[in-house]
Amino acid sequence: MTVATTLALDGGTPVRTAGWPSWPPPATAEQRELLLEVLDSGDWGATSGQKVAEFTTAFAQSIGARYGVSVVNGTVALFLALRALGVGRDDEVIVPAYTFVASATAVVLAGARPVLADVTPETLHLDPAAVGRLISPRTKAIMPVHLAGAPADVDALTEYGVPIVEDAAQAHGATWRDRPVGTLGDAACFSFQSSKAMTAGEGGLIVTDDEAVYRKVWALHNVGRSLEGGWYEHPDVGWNLRMTEFQAAVLLPQLGVLDDQVKTRHRAVEFLRRELAGVDGLEVLPEPPGTTASSHHLGLVRYDPAAFGGHGKDDFLAAMAAEGVPLDAGYRSLSRESALQAYSDLQPCPVAEEAADTVVWIRQSLLMADEAELSDIVTAATKVHQAFVSS
Repeated sequence: MTVATTLALDGGTPVRTAGWPSWPPPATAEQRELLLEVLDSGDWGATSGQKVAEFTTAFAQSIGARYGVSVVNGTVALFLALRALGVGRDDEVIVPAYTFVASATAVVLAGARPVLADVTPETLHLDPAAVGRLISPRTKAIMPVHLAGAPADVDALTEYGVPIVEDAAQAHGATWRDRPVGTLGDAACFSFQSSKAMTAGEGGLIVTDDEAVYRKVWALHNVGRSLEGGWYEHPDVGWNLRMTEFQAAVLLPQLGVLDDQVKTRHRAVEFLRRELAGVDGLEVLPEPPGTTASSHHLGLVRYDPAAFGGHGKDDFLAAMAAEGVPLDAGYRSLSRESALQAYSDLQPCPVAEEAADTVVWIRQSLLMADEAELSDIVTAATKVHQAFVSS
């Protein structure tokens, strides 16, 4: 493909001036109706309303989990799952180095120590071999992250005999060997933050098949009450971490469109995988072997500065943004997050650190575009490549 090589950064005409699909998508009539129903009912909290219970049950059933508990956000969900599994002071939890910081800070919140494990070069998911080198008598849980909506290899982690908490914040609707994400470990946590595949602005949900874990999570999120106990009976220490009825009203209708949205993003990622293969120095990362469905919360693209005339990732991102294609720099490696130094021995994680320097993200909103719009990503990348190698 030959395109004009005067970059928008240098006064050229941008490839794209139109916007991209919005995320979250526009509110639906059903969401408006349910929100007004909650508003008019006066039952705005989960303890008196019915929407949180209805949504929680529907979500758990949609992935084949026995139990669910809806909470205020995904970070709290991780914290509660860890505490319900007995994680506490002086314990260790292994987390991948290439993930959002909440995966580590939820461990800190539980009173434990996050231990950072490196990721695989091919997929950037938690490396089972790295986990094996870090297992110790203090390891009380492993927290694989289903990065970008693609399932981590939970099966390879079960051999260590340690409870597994799935961080499924980005993986609504994903499956691993035809088994739904959320049913692969001892507990799993989803997020409904603004950027996620299902969103109420904020929100989280823990699912499990273990009744004891469910009862513990339920008590912890509901100020220490028990399922059978009275309102002012608190056999456990807990907190008020309940989801509101308004959040559930916004989320309920999204269960019905999730599969179609996942298919839309899958088509987008496969189109970009095929078309960007023609741009030297760009590679759409594969999903881990065994993935039967990825929610494609993100498209992960490895950028090779050498193929772009030595221009670094930041130069590429700035040039693409000027062309009307806003990409994301992605995560820093948690091994570089100095704030964690007080809670974790931050050893180098070379693969995660290289990913932080070379991997860019295509956000979910762009992946909801049609092929004509997605072609602008390819055109812009080609334009930037040609300009960089000739400069």
